[in-house]
Amino acid sequence: MTQDSRRPEPIPLTVLTGFLGAGKTTLLNRLLRDPALADTVVIVNEFGEIGLDHLLIERVDEDMILLGAGCLCCTVRGDLIATLEDLLRKRDNGRITPFRRVVIETTGLADPAPILHALIYHPYLVLRYRLQGVVTVVDAVNGQATLDAHPEALRQAAVADRIVLAKADLTGDTAPLRARLRALNPSAPVDPPDVAAETLLGGFFGLDGKGADVRAWLGAEAAQGAEHGHHHHDVNRHDASIRAFSLVSDVPVPRATFEMFLDLLRSGHGPKLLRLKGLVALADDPDRPVVVHGVQHVVHAPVTLPAWPDADRTSRLVLIVRDLDPAFVTRLWDAFLGRPRPDAPDAAALTDNPLAIPGG
Repeated sequence: MTQDSRRPEPIPLTVLTGFLGAGKTTLLNRLLRDPALADTVVIVNEFGEIGLDHLLIERVDEDMILLGAGCLCCTVRGDLIATLEDLLRKRDNGRITPFRRVVIETTGLADPAPILHALIYHPYLVLRYRLQGVVTVVDAVNGQATLDAHPEALRQAAVADRIVLAKADLTGDTAPLRARLRALNPSAPVDPPDVAAETLLGGFFGLDGKGADVRAWLGAEAAQGAEHGHHHHDVNRHDASIRAFSLVSDVPVPRATFEMFLDLLRSGHGPKLLRLKGLVALADDPDRPVVVHGVQHVVHAPVTLPAWPDADRTSRLVLIVRDLDPAFVTRLWDAFLGRPRPDAPDAAALTDNPLAIPGG
C-alpha cells in the first residue's frame, strides 16, 4: 500500500468570522445544539465568551471540553497552527474521538486573510484539513457604521462564502445594508440567523464529507452580473476599492496556461487578491474539473473532482480584489486564453516582469 493510499481524507474546516458584537457567539451557541454538528471540533478564543453550561459534559484537558451535542470545543492558546496540529496528534493517537469537521471562530477584530493563508499554505495542514468555507456574521443594527469605520469588517464580508445577517428583528429596513453587502460580495448568500447548519456549513465538501454544489459555493453568476452594470458604490465609502467579478471559459484551459496565469496574478498582485475560488476544466482531463481557491499570494493545491456537478462545464473563477482593476485582469485572462483584444496586455512580456502590471 502506498503512502498516498494510506493518507486520510482531509477534514472539512469552516471559518466563522464577524466584527465585535456582530452575533457570532449567539450563532455558535445555536449551532452547537444542532445534531448536524456532532463529531465536530469547535475552536474558540476563550471558553468564557460562550455560554456552554447547558452543553458541557466533561473537561478533556485544560484546553478542551466535550459537549452534550457530541462536539469537542477547544481554545486557541497562542498559535492557531499549533492548535490545529495538536488536534491532529490527539486524534491520530486515539486521545480524542475522531472528528469529521472543524469550525474556527475568529476574534471580532481578526482580518481573515492570515487565517486563510495559514489554512491553505502550511505544508502539513493542507494535507489534513480542507477549507470548506467562510461564514461572516454582520450586525443588522450597526452594520453600516461598522463597515464605514473598520477595514477588518469590510474584509470579513468580502471574503465570505455565506453572510449571516443577525439582529434584523431589532431594526427596521435592512435593504440598504443588504444592497451594500451584495455589492461588496455578490457571490455570498445573505442568510437569516436561524439558517440550518447543513446550509450554513456546506461547502464544496458538504457536511457528509462528499461533494456539495460547487457552483452554489462559487456564486459565479452573481459575481459576473455585478460586474456588468450592477456594482454601484457610495463614492464616500472606502469599500469602493473592493470589487467582485468572475472569469469564464467555455473551452478547457491548458494546464500550463492556467498555472502561468495564476502565478503571474499572485506574484504581481498577491496582496490585492482578497479571495479567489474557481471550478476549472483543464485540457488534459476535462471530464474531471479542479476546484481552486486562494487568498492573497497563496493558492491552494487544486482539488480534482470525480465529475462535473452538473451539465454546465464552463470554467469559472471568482475573484474579490482590492485596488485592482477587474477590466485589466479580464484582459489578461483573455490574452492567456488566446482571445486577445486590442487593449489586452502582452502576457509574454508581463511574465518576464510581473511586478510591472498596472494596478488600476
